[in-house]
Amino acid sequence: MALALVAVLALVAGVQAYQLHRLDDRLAATDRRLAEAQRADGTRLDGLDKRAEALEKEAGAAFNPEAVASAVLPSVFRVRAGQFTGTAFAIGKPAAGGGTTLLTNFHVVESVFDGGGRKVFLERTDQRFEATIVKVDKAKDIAQLRTTAKFTGLVAAGTPVKSGQQIVVVGAPLGLQDSVTTGVVSAFRKDEDGSGPVIQFDAPINPGNSGGPVINGSKEVVGIATAKARDAEGIGLAVPIETACDTFKLC
Repeated sequence: MALALVAVLALVAGVQAYQLHRLDDRLAATDRRLAEAQRADGTRLDGLDKRAEALEKEAGAAFNPEAVASAVLPSVFRVRAGQFTGTAFAIGKPAAGGGTTLLTNFHVVESVFDGGGRKVFLERTDQRFEATIVKVDKAKDIAQLRTTAKFTGLVAAGTPVKSGQQIVVVGAPLGLQDSVTTGVVSAFRKDEDGSGPVIQFDAPINPGNSGGPVINGSKEVVGIATAKARDAEGIGLAVPIETACDTFKLC
């Protein structure tokens, strides 16, 4: 009887050991399947994250004139120089001594400058700020202004414009402040007469837009609106922002 009992116990122990071994195998297989599933899920999630990032970049790169105008308008002003009005905009970081640096066209402040004056006024809604003509370049038709008031400076684009690039032009045509028009860069014209290269664009502009910023979809300044072709439609010209930055050591 004792021998029989020992044999039965040994058989039971063997069966249990076999079952435990099979259970371990099944658990190991389950762990492997779970790990593989987790890796696959991780790969899919990584793919989804990259796709989401790509979509966010595409959305950010989409041309949105309303968003551009909203960001830019607080930095753009109507300039009153004697009896002449135009546009100026804050550019770059605040100067070391405080205040704000602005850019406009020379012909906007020409009458005051040639008359020996240096004082002009920046107007925005019902506010008026005094500004000083600091430097000018008559040949390139650009002028640097300075005011003690503090405004957010716009950022100059780091890359040249390309034909077909969408842009926003902000200014005060005929004295009408905060006017916004849109269009595309028609061409980049190289220096042909010694006055420097110009940007040709098709956004509508009128007298008073002179000195206003030409902005790309990333809310960066690419040029300074200067003139429109006479007896033609859709031909506006701007001084490239790098011309002003290099001339006045700004940006």
